[in-house]
Amino acid sequence: MKSVLDQLREMTVVVADTGEVEAVKTYKPVDCTTNPSLVLAAIKDPASSALIASEIEKGRAAGLNAEQITDLLTVAVGAELAGLVPGRVSTEVDACLSFDTDASIARARDIIAEYAKRGISKDRILIKLAATWEGIRAAEVLQAEGIDCNLTLIFAKAQAIACADAGAFLISPFVGRITDWFKKAEGRDSYEPNEDPGVLSVRAIYDYYKSNGINTIVMGASFRSVDQIKGLAGCDNLTIAPKLLEIMANQDEPLERILSPDTASGVAPISMGEAEFRWALNADPMATEKLSEGIRNFDADHKKLIALVAERL
Repeated sequence: MKSVLDQLREMTVVVADTGEVEAVKTYKPVDCTTNPSLVLAAIKDPASSALIASEIEKGRAAGLNAEQITDLLTVAVGAELAGLVPGRVSTEVDACLSFDTDASIARARDIIAEYAKRGISKDRILIKLAATWEGIRAAEVLQAEGIDCNLTLIFAKAQAIACADAGAFLISPFVGRITDWFKKAEGRDSYEPNEDPGVLSVRAIYDYYKSNGINTIVMGASFRSVDQIKGLAGCDNLTIAPKLLEIMANQDEPLERILSPDTASGVAPISMGEAEFRWALNADPMATEKLSEGIRNFDADHKKLIALVAERL
């Protein structure tokens, strides 16, 4: 029998939730998704040590400061990953720009330009933006320019709807972080997949998209267990950490397809202007808290990256 991982690949695009070169080589995902936390791990990865040292030395020679070198380093890691996967590499706009549409657009254009200097075309890259109202508006502009975007830190259906309205290429709803919040709030140790709040959130978004003919890709992210992944088998894309990929690669039980466009419920479209968006987030304490926390944590890891580069300078 095929492994669970191989069965999953027959119904879902498997993306590696890592920036570590050896893990990508081992599991051969279609795409890679990165964020400041993953780039920070990649910088500490021995397989990337020569690349990191080279980029820092180039930056030093060019008279760049630690923050400027960090920006180039992020693209350098992404360019290396682009040479290992046939699909896309997501690269994150700085979290501190999450509430500044114009600055987010400018940073995204800079990222695409830097990739171009390294011979990587924009059709190999997804610009990753936090799904704030301002981030979604930035994605709308970038998509119109032919720069595809991955809207991340999705915790509420309202975010997913607004992203679809903006024409986002892909969204990343965060399964595990939703579940973490509800475990704490409800005093639970675990949930079965069919009652797991994170799993149910992605199922509802997927159903809304397929019911309304929305082409935006749904990519479940932030998994805590293989059971959560199995509960979303058939989702467009799933981005999975190496340790969970390894577990599934060693399992040989049958994998049931859970999600399919053919079983969409036909739920009606919802109007999602700025007022409706902000009210929906305000009314959802989990989404409000986790979005804010996610932005803060990504910004903290970005600052750690800058500090690490400064030390090496």
